[in-house]
Amino acid sequence: MLVKEQISRMSSTERMEAMELLWDSFSKEGIDYPSPVWHAEVLSERSQIIDSDQATWLSVDELQARLANR
Repeated sequence: MLVKEQISRMSSTERMEAMELLWDSFSKEGIDYPSPVWHAEVLSERSQIIDSDQATWLSVDELQARLANR
């Protein structure tokens, strides 16, 4: 069994791999884990922005540059 201490010693790559394995196990076992309420709210807000033609779109290069500057 994993404990917090073990997880904190994992690299970020190892943590991402662990999360992927966990979600894969949910999928393979047919576990239906509902999205949190806040997720639906964010998607609704973004959909409204798109529908109102106020959305701004980034190219992949622009997105990568923005993320690199964080």
